[in-house]
Amino acid sequence: MVTPFDTDGTLDLDVARELARFLVDQGNDGLVVAGSTGEGSALSDAEKLDLFAAVAEAVSVPVVVGTSSADTARSVELTKRVAATGAAGVLATTPAYARPSQHGIAAHFSAIAAATTLPVMLYDIPSRTGRKVAAGTTVEVVHANTNVVALKDASGDLVCAAGLKAELGEALDLYSGDDAMTLPFLSIGGVGLVSVAAHWAAPEFAAMIRAAHAGDWTSARALNARLAPSCRFEASESYPNPMPSKAAMRFLGFAVGECRLPLGPGDQELDQMADDVVSALVAARG
Repeated sequence: MVTPFDTDGTLDLDVARELARFLVDQGNDGLVVAGSTGEGSALSDAEKLDLFAAVAEAVSVPVVVGTSSADTARSVELTKRVAATGAAGVLATTPAYARPSQHGIAAHFSAIAAATTLPVMLYDIPSRTGRKVAAGTTVEVVHANTNVVALKDASGDLVCAAGLKAELGEALDLYSGDDAMTLPFLSIGGVGLVSVAAHWAAPEFAAMIRAAHAGDWTSARALNARLAPSCRFEASESYPNPMPSKAAMRFLGFAVGECRLPLGPGDQELDQMADDVVSALVAARG
């Protein structure tokens, strides 16, 4: 979920509540708050706690909250405080910039898991963090921490993900962390995805997942093709995620504002792209 800001860049909790309810109404059966799409790295800890509480109060679905930073101690302290906000789970991301060893990654994840009784979802996104979480590291962390129950995998490494699912089975729920990779992730045992484009394409993603789980791969492939323009639009070199998502939400009438620096505001070209992509997808629904 994107994080709404008003015109001067201040966190807008009223719009956050409104947006959260819309996303659930569209078919999302959980929300992730203050992740990379939510500009978590640009939020203070106080803002995060306020946002967690506002969103958790607004919806009845599970709200998973991002508590990680490059500083393990800070991540632990924030994680200790999230249960009081009504959050249902924690998203633990590989620390960025520090480029720790696999031992350091495992220790970081385990410290976060030990700080809460809530379920923890690991998040492997080497394009943002500079480190791939090795399969052995994930296995070690899952075995050592009973509340580590899921992995959001945005590494693009299907071979590794398939091996993890084969080894850990029901001990680890596998989620795609890349919208465009969702269909192949479902084929290797994935249960769903943590999505960017589900801001405006939740009905299609939900239908694709249901079709794949039912073994209707023909329908799933057709829906995947329909979603391809949204997957291409959601991030690019010129307009990194979540700039496109915020443009799409503005097109749909939500006052989510612009991104904080270092991402910064969009432009008319991005707004037109959002109009084209979202309008075409809505029209295809008939």
